[in-house]
Amino acid sequence: MYLKRNLTKELQIFKTLRFPYTSKKKQSYSHQVTVGIGGNVGDVKRRFEYLFHYFGRDKRVNIVKTGLILKNPPFGYIQQEDFFNSIIVLQTNMSPFDFLTYLMRVEKHFGRKRSFENAPRTLDLDIIFYDNRVITTEKLTVPHHAYKERESVMIPLESMSK
Repeated sequence: MYLKRNLTKELQIFKTLRFPYTSKKKQSYSHQVTVGIGGNVGDVKRRFEYLFHYFGRDKRVNIVKTGLILKNPPFGYIQQEDFFNSIIVLQTNMSPFDFLTYLMRVEKHFGRKRSFENAPRTLDLDIIFYDNRVITTEKLTVPHHAYKERESVMIPLESMSK
């Protein structure tokens, strides 16, 4: 079941049993990673629920918290369906680059195909923060570039602090 509320004409928020969510378990992992999740192909809200269970069964990560789900218009390539986005905070012992590789495998597991920049997708996973590190390489930029300008990141992120 989804509880839906309109923020504006173009933005809607959804709450489910797992979005937003806060874990009560204490785990000992070395790193905390904030991951932006999104998609606009198929039943994305259901896919987010499956993703939650996927991460929950994987001993390499621990779910700390999730934000609410935001439905928002696409940017970049705009001739596509609206996106659903949220935030999930995970703990891990993986290095930033190993974690990036892990997320790309998860995307592929959930049917992600990379056809062109900003293309429609089943699942998009982006590292927003990795601890308090700043990483700037060709392969990985943390904090994620332009996250502050994206409602798709900021609204779910802000929902976790309420």
